[in-house]
Amino acid sequence: MRRAVLLSLLILLGPISGCFGTSNSAEPAAEEDYYPDIYDRHELDWNWTNSFSYTLEPGPYHPLDVQEATFEVDTSDIWETGPPTSNVHLSYWLPSNTEAGEKVPVIAVISPYFSFGQPGSESGATNIVGAGRGEFIFDNFVPHGYAYAQVAVFGTEESSGCFDYRGAGEGLGIHEAVEWLGQQEWSNGNVGLYGKSYEGATQWEAAALGSEHLKTIVPISGTTALHPLLYKNGSAEARSQVMHMNYFGSTVDYDNDDIDNVCPDILEGVFAGPVTYGAGELDPYMENYYQERSHIDKAFNNWNGSIYWVQGMQDWNVDPHQVFGGPPGTNWYLDYAEAGYDVRGMLGQWEHNYPDQWSKHNAQEPGYGGEAIHNMTRWDWAQDLFEWFEYYLKGIGPKPGLFAQIQRNDGQWRIEEVWPPQDAAWEEIDLSGCNQQGSRVGVGSSGVVFECEGFSSRMLISGLATLHLEVMASFDGGQIFAELQDSETGMRIGHATMDIRYYQGGYEPTTVFPGQSLTMLMEFQGIDAILPAGHGVILVLSETGEDYLTPACGANCPVTVLDGTFSFPHIQRDGSTVLTTPQSEDAANN
Repeated sequence: MRRAVLLSLLILLGPISGCFGTSNSAEPAAEEDYYPDIYDRHELDWNWTNSFSYTLEPGPYHPLDVQEATFEVDTSDIWETGPPTSNVHLSYWLPSNTEAGEKVPVIAVISPYFSFGQPGSESGATNIVGAGRGEFIFDNFVPHGYAYAQVAVFGTEESSGCFDYRGAGEGLGIHEAVEWLGQQEWSNGNVGLYGKSYEGATQWEAAALGSEHLKTIVPISGTTALHPLLYKNGSAEARSQVMHMNYFGSTVDYDNDDIDNVCPDILEGVFAGPVTYGAGELDPYMENYYQERSHIDKAFNNWNGSIYWVQGMQDWNVDPHQVFGGPPGTNWYLDYAEAGYDVRGMLGQWEHNYPDQWSKHNAQEPGYGGEAIHNMTRWDWAQDLFEWFEYYLKGIGPKPGLFAQIQRNDGQWRIEEVWPPQDAAWEEIDLSGCNQQGSRVGVGSSGVVFECEGFSSRMLISGLATLHLEVMASFDGGQIFAELQDSETGMRIGHATMDIRYYQGGYEPTTVFPGQSLTMLMEFQGIDAILPAGHGVILVLSETGEDYLTPACGANCPVTVLDGTFSFPHIQRDGSTVLTTPQSEDAANN
């Protein structure tokens, strides 16, 4: 009861507190009870009647009519050919407190998806609140005194210039949009970005150019770099061959104005996938193409802001490697945290979805997050994000906890200081002691299976498991896809993949010779899963798996598996950090 009274009082005082400046500090005595504790949220009443979550209390303001703006950007030096100037178009909604002269922060979604699609069937324009992510921000945050903006990247909707897929030109337009939003007379100068997938990539593009107005980003399964999105240790996803042109074909209007959308990068994008897939180490030119489209490394050096990282641990579209991977020796989540950035994480067993996107959560299969559905949807997501934005965009309230909320494969949530946990012990399995079936991976073979005996105690696998395979090559090419399974149930736990030319791990290929023996240093996508006592593991090795192409060498490059070592990090927890999330029989994910 005391918490409810205090919360109501704070909501009433909220509009007043925003007038006292934007200091990122709060009175220490008030911090403990400023918001309900995250561990107590399951005891509160939540609104789970819509397709997304809501804050605990609605805001006191209403949105004003939409406004639109177009401004010019000097693009004379950004493209080899193309228009010397290009326009950025955006739409925005102000909260009603700006009528009294109050300055407000901005939450923006920057996207290629406004008027996206073939003529006659395009998605909505920037002046229409976008379904899903736009409605979520509009309904929750504009009433709490935030402006909301929707920005079209160059070459899309009413923004002119080249459609420069994840390139330097696109980044420039995004940067100028952030600057514009931060400099308006109604703005308090603080901009936060929100969105999933490509709309997460645009956040990293903005961060790479280091605007002082960009205070925080919330990438939800957001692409951090293009090459690792499409290739995992050299293994090519099917979409890698057509990604650039597919986007270009869906953004142009097929009229005379399209000439302004065509730049050299379009042609580079046509060849980038096939050349990298087939040529590997003979592909030095494409390295420039992909390096231009790597943003997280540039942000690390150029930007000073906070990150709320949201990632689906069962996401096959933008996989966890985008957060927990990088060049060998790199783990972006840990690297940013250790470098002093304010980093928080919400890591659920969902696929390519928002934390509160219950309708999509319901579609997940066993072994792909299905066991976690009953506890998956985060009905407290809007409140969680509200507390984050209040601090980083308004300077109101206590500093949010900088921890990772991780969901286990059976549905249980817990809080970790960081993820992967740094106190993990490592279990190493010599595959020579496992039951091996088969010896060759490739076309015409049945693959290789290692079945390893059970463990005497329960194992909580938490982190990035590794598989170091001793193999013999038959060609300068070949591929192994590894699926990790529970030996007793056959349930999928995780996967890894590698083109043999990338046997050292990472992005750099090496020529491989027929008959050469080598060690493939494979790393699994992030896993947080329970292995009950008595259960062991099964490793199923095949030539290819879901989403990945067969090797470019076709039937001519089987790989002989000689031996290997499977290692995984496991942790002990006493239950004190288990997080009970708000759920109900009425909640749609049950």
